[in-house]
Amino acid sequence: MSGKYTSGFVAIAGRPNVGKSTFLNHVLDAKLSITTSKPQTTRDRILGIYNGEDSQIVFLDTPGIHESGKALNRYMVDKALATMSDADIVLVMAEPHDTVASLSELRPYLDKSINDKILVLNKIDIMPQDKVDEKVQELSKAYPFHHACGVSSLLGNGMEPLMDLLRNILPEGPRYFPDDMITDLPVRFLSKELIREKVFTLTHKEIPYAVAVEIEEFREGDPTYIRAVIHVERSSQKGIVIGAGGAMLKEIGKQSRMDIEQLIESRVFLELFVKVTTDWTKKPNMLRELGYK
Repeated sequence: MSGKYTSGFVAIAGRPNVGKSTFLNHVLDAKLSITTSKPQTTRDRILGIYNGEDSQIVFLDTPGIHESGKALNRYMVDKALATMSDADIVLVMAEPHDTVASLSELRPYLDKSINDKILVLNKIDIMPQDKVDEKVQELSKAYPFHHACGVSSLLGNGMEPLMDLLRNILPEGPRYFPDDMITDLPVRFLSKELIREKVFTLTHKEIPYAVAVEIEEFREGDPTYIRAVIHVERSSQKGIVIGAGGAMLKEIGKQSRMDIEQLIESRVFLELFVKVTTDWTKKPNMLRELGYK
């Protein structure tokens, strides 16, 4: 180990569904951010800590930047912008279907912070490899990026050169967190997110976007007892989440319990309930009550 130790904060930003959370999970070799095939899965800032021999990089996964009038969506974009402003570097993530025009739509948001921006073309595994450099160069015209590269968060292609770049750009600094720590998020929050991930994965249309999960009770033990409420906006959505004979809710609970048990390395007794909280995504006071603050 050399005498130089670098550290800093790196925000992962971009439009919805470009693979930001998959990128973070790959870097940490752990499932920290929930991932689904649907856009706008991430709603909060997710902090993940990479610890190397000569560096500590604190990654900040952010909600996808998009336009919407809903209070929940405005909260998500505000959270992304605040996180970008706090970072030393911003990774601006794109995917192969992006164009200079679509990426340029982010410019007003990127201009709000003065830190270095690095273009990261993600999902290069789904495009011809001989076209990757050409696509990176094309998208680089959308903004005065400090650097640009291509990666596959799924397969790991290009990840190590990007990590080397970050280690070289970040300043010398302290170790902000203990080296055995990968996040500042409590298990209660992570459990809530895993339940929400299952709703996103198992339901369709508007249901995932109308759902919030609230942990009412979390009692450690053997097994750990968790009581959670799945909030929806309308009675018809409640029926879908519960399913015929309770089948959907049972499947959500089963898959959630398995992931939470893996997370906390302990048996879990999970009780799920579904409650109609009318138009909660449109009401700032309800957002705060459900933890979006």
